[in-house]
Amino acid sequence: MALLSQIGKQGFQDLLWRCQMLWPVMRCQQLFAVSFSISHKEKGSYSSFMTSSSTTLRVDPKGNDAFPNRTRSEIDSEEEKVWDEETKDVSEGKPHFSSSVGSPKKQLMSQVLSRHSFTNVQPPEKPLQAEEWNTLRESFQSPNVFEEVMLNSMLRCNSPIDVAKSLLNHVARSRGDIAYNLLVKYLALCVQQRQVSEICDVYDIMKIRFKILENGAYNLLIRGLSNSDQWRMALTLLEEVKKTMVPSRTNYECCIKAAGRHQEMHLAFGLYQEMLAKDLAPTLDVLQAFFDFSRGMKSAELQKELFGILLYLRENQIYPHRTFMRSIKLWFESIPGGNWRGHLTNIKDSGHCPVCNHRLEDSDLSEEEYNNLRERIIRDVIHGTDTYRKTSPQEFEAFQTFVKSRLPFDIVIDGLNVSHIKPKRMQCENLFDAVNCLARENARLLVLGRKHMLTNSSNWKREIMKEIQNKAEFFFAENISEDDAFLLYATLQSGKHCKFVTRDFLRDHKACLSDSVTRHLFRKWQRGHQIAFSHSVEGKRIKFLPALRYDCVVQTTGDTWHIPYKDTFDEKYSYEIPRKWLCLQQK
Repeated sequence: MALLSQIGKQGFQDLLWRCQMLWPVMRCQQLFAVSFSISHKEKGSYSSFMTSSSTTLRVDPKGNDAFPNRTRSEIDSEEEKVWDEETKDVSEGKPHFSSSVGSPKKQLMSQVLSRHSFTNVQPPEKPLQAEEWNTLRESFQSPNVFEEVMLNSMLRCNSPIDVAKSLLNHVARSRGDIAYNLLVKYLALCVQQRQVSEICDVYDIMKIRFKILENGAYNLLIRGLSNSDQWRMALTLLEEVKKTMVPSRTNYECCIKAAGRHQEMHLAFGLYQEMLAKDLAPTLDVLQAFFDFSRGMKSAELQKELFGILLYLRENQIYPHRTFMRSIKLWFESIPGGNWRGHLTNIKDSGHCPVCNHRLEDSDLSEEEYNNLRERIIRDVIHGTDTYRKTSPQEFEAFQTFVKSRLPFDIVIDGLNVSHIKPKRMQCENLFDAVNCLARENARLLVLGRKHMLTNSSNWKREIMKEIQNKAEFFFAENISEDDAFLLYATLQSGKHCKFVTRDFLRDHKACLSDSVTRHLFRKWQRGHQIAFSHSVEGKRIKFLPALRYDCVVQTTGDTWHIPYKDTFDEKYSYEIPRKWLCLQQK
């Protein structure tokens, strides 16, 4: 500070411009800062990388470093589990941009770094002297990316903060600058170890040094601060992000959880509604958090919001996993004066709940709904999209003629899709078993195949294919053709009773439907007509689960809720419908 007073404000600004570094500045607490004292004779003869939470790591004119002793920080296991993809990008060396380090050559080096994991690099266990860092760098196979690789390794090994700090101190002394991407990696290590004061100080450096921060840095800052007593600062950062970009789902969810942990549920739900308005789909993790944080609270408004989450699950055909289901059950049972009781059950084939004897909604569409859906799919999905990019008008017309001359079918099978059910077996054997299983009740089957299935190859034996063709009708499309449109057309033209077999979720086709009512009908029709492959079979034979007569979505009558759930966590959409239910009754 004495030197700052000597050179004056203008001199300070000139020095900041020349060195692209920070002098310590005054604020309510001491900044994490990189400070330089540069003599006229020997520029860079003395430098330090200093933080408010630890001793300055000094480099004297002779190059002898002195380091404080610190122990390795422990990581909360839950935080490791939810470490998001943006943070992983930092440790994998994916390129970042900055105002001071943006040359094509350096960006190319970052891309090279992302292609080489350098997983065998082990960071030192304690801070090193300048000479030791130099020796390591010179012996490294790619010296130009040494610092990035070393910081990535420190992230992977969860190295002590002081080890990383000694590396940055060495970089500052030797180069007169610390690149943006190195600061981001150091920030990631601070977030990983929940070093809140360090996170705040790195942010103070970055917001002064760089005109803008990219999304990865904001994700780290918001994540790190939201898990601390400085969580409101994360809200400020979220507002800052909104000025230049749409905040990420991770940004919102960190802030939502922070508000929930501090029982500010009105704020949490406000952020949640903001997410939905920006078409950011919430994770199951944050939806579960709402029920966990709301347990035992008595509020009609809060109850309405949580019921809204359950309806969101219904509208989007989202199935909670077992732990999420348990959180829902505990919240219902904790409502003061609510008298809710939950039981786990399996719904009968008739659609009746064994616990409350309530009959679930039917999966069938009315005649009017079915006819409207069929017309809309043929118009919007089959004729209104890029169907002819993957087939030809002539081929599809031939298929339509083929189907009309053989209607109706009971089951339509995506042959190529089904042939991959058991990857260790020949594809023709998988298809043979599937057709045998589905044809047991004299069902009329249509198998959609490809012309390459008729060649006598290692996966498609001619004798087996001939035997299959005796049990089902076949239509062999060109090898490049897309068969989803064929599948939908044949199934819908066969009538309400016809089912179909494919492991595809058909999300793209639902998205082609222009209004939400029709998309809802399509999903309901799909749930009641798509036959699922059974994963719990023993031996080599293929088995299928029959399509359900009742609708497998969250549903309520006011004094009951029925919620289908899965045993395992799965963020991805799936065509598979769970068979386990939570029944909630209000006594």
